Amino acid sequence: MSYPTKLLYFEFKKAGMDINKIYTSKRSIQYTPQLGTTARNEFQRDYDRIIFSSAFRRLQNKTQVFPLPGTVFVHNRLTHSLEVSSVGRSLGTAIGDYIIQSQKKILTEDSYEFYKYSLNSVIAAACLCHDIGNPAFGHSGEDAIARFFKKNSSRLSNYFTEKEWSDLIHFEGNANAIRVLTHQQKGKSSGGLLLTYSTMASIAKYPCESIAKDSKILHRKKFGFFQAEKNIFSDIADSSYMPLQSENPLIYLRHPFVWLVEAADDICYNIIDLEDAHRLGIIAHHDCLNVLMNLTASLEPTAIDKTQAQIKSISNKNDRISYLRAKIIHYLSSKSAEIFIDYQSDIFAGKHEKALMDIISEQHSPMKEIETFSIENIYNHRSVVEIENAGYNVIYELLSHFIFPIILNKEERDQCESKAIKLIPSQFLYENEGIYQKVLGVIDFISGMTDNYAVDLFKKIKGAEIGMSI
Repeated sequence: MSYPTKLLYFEFKKAGMDINKIYTSKRSIQYTPQLGTTARNEFQRDYDRIIFSSAFRRLQNKTQVFPLPGTVFVHNRLTHSLEVSSVGRSLGTAIGDYIIQSQKKILTEDSYEFYKYSLNSVIAAACLCHDIGNPAFGHSGEDAIARFFKKNSSRLSNYFTEKEWSDLIHFEGNANAIRVLTHQQKGKSSGGLLLTYSTMASIAKYPCESIAKDSKILHRKKFGFFQAEKNIFSDIADSSYMPLQSENPLIYLRHPFVWLVEAADDICYNIIDLEDAHRLGIIAHHDCLNVLMNLTASLEPTAIDKTQAQIKSISNKNDRISYLRAKIIHYLSSKSAEIFIDYQSDIFAGKHEKALMDIISEQHSPMKEIETFSIENIYNHRSVVEIENAGYNVIYELLSHFIFPIILNKEERDQCESKAIKLIPSQFLYENEGIYQKVLGVIDFISGMTDNYAVDLFKKIKGAEIGMSI
């Protein structure tokens, strides 16, 4: 693939972004790799550390869209993350190749090596862990945590500063991902997973603190870090040359790599949720086939005859949808790379304010039709909504069981409250720290639960299931 040279060196300088400086192998704790470990570069190590982490493994039993679907295999957070990572690697390779071709004259030797061999690893690793902070039951789990604190404001808000309280009542999986990846749990090694700051910067879709969130501004639509991780996030942002927009409240502009991670995520969930719903029988084969064929025809009209012929040769309904899904993801990945290049001046200046997939949707109306179809027929399907409601209540009740006892001093707790605290694993207990840290420890415990574990514990503490488990 050939690329036009659209962004010149002086434009990078004007944007305040030096393409030779926006990546870094810095970590929160530096170390010298031992002899014999040079087969992987620093950014490949990130990918491997995430793959082997317990937080990533737990995504296997965390909801993507369809919680606890039974015997039909559909995507969970882990399989979704793996697929997003695959798409992200392709996007990273495409943009790395473009930068090498268009900016070869101004790239340092190290930068040439990074964009040729490592940018794809950074994007793949970031995609792999982009959902690692999401609690059980998807967005209903997030809502349950935020709503718990909002509904109990009169009992709890006075224990926290304004900024701390804002973190809690706006609980956000993106901010929690930064915590999961960097926080040292009690009794565990310091620095969390110790990922490179380039990988960490690439997942920061909303690089601001919670009091700065603004639903009308894309990079502030949500927030990206809790007060507990404010210092480490600032170090990540400054070290990767994220432009600082405001010091108080703390707001940065997005790092350029974020757009590729976001695009990979958007590509996958928009299309794969349809495939899962079809496999579960939530949507009819004819309807699913039609919306995907319409999108295929819009994205690549010259190939539609060949695609239709291939569809006719496939008799298995699920395989037909899988074939179209693969074609569409390929087309969308190519379109996303093209749009990144088209808008690169604003992206590298921190001025861009529209997701790459949103631009594709404006150019290809069948993409919007899929979004509307999915909202009406998938995300609001009764079976999905029923389990989302159940998941919300499970998370809410678990918080109620643990939060009220944890804010009390040990001597203030009655016997039942003391027994509740004993159910919290020691790595999540910060008894000698402030209330904000103690509450975050409980949230760490609950948000890290898998769907099944959360349901199981809920049943036991409510007396719906009684019996010993070792």
